[in-house]
Amino acid sequence: MNIGGHGLREHLRLIAPLLGLIAAVWALRMVLDFGGAPRGAVRLSSVTLACTASLVVAVLLIHFKRFGGYANVAAVVFLLALWEQALVVCALTFSMLTGIQTVYSAPEFQGHMTLGQHLMAHLTFALGIRTLFGMAMDCLLLWLLRKLAPVVSLAKPS
Repeated sequence: MNIGGHGLREHLRLIAPLLGLIAAVWALRMVLDFGGAPRGAVRLSSVTLACTASLVVAVLLIHFKRFGGYANVAAVVFLLALWEQALVVCALTFSMLTGIQTVYSAPEFQGHMTLGQHLMAHLTFALGIRTLFGMAMDCLLLWLLRKLAPVVSLAKPS
C-alpha cells in the first residue's frame, strides 16, 4: 500500500513515538484507576488528549520532514485514531470478560449503553468522528504551515 509516495511501514515509523505516548497514557490511566487514585487524577491522564496532541505533532513532522501531503495526513490521523480506539476497546473487552470494572467501563463514561454497545460505539462512531475531525484539523494545520512557515530547501540550485 502506497499513500502519497510512502508505504504503511514508513507512516508507522514516523508516528511510532506518538503511538508509544498514547499507549503510555492509556497504561498510566489504567494503573491510576486500579491503584485507587482520585477520579480527578485518573481524568487528567486522558488518552483523548494524548491522541489530540499526537495529531498536532504528527502534522508538524509531516511538514518539517517533508513527508508528504494531505493524503499522508489522512493516513496518519486514521492510524493514530485506530490505535487510540483499539486501546480503549481492549480495556472494555477486559471488563466484559472478567467483570472487573475499569475506568473505561465506569458508569459515568458509559452513559445508558451496555458494555457491548459502548465497545461498538468506540469501533464505529468514535473512530469515525476522531478520524474526520482529526483530518479536518490536521489538514487545516498543514495548509497553514505551508502558507506561513514554508520549509526552505538547503540544496544549492544548479
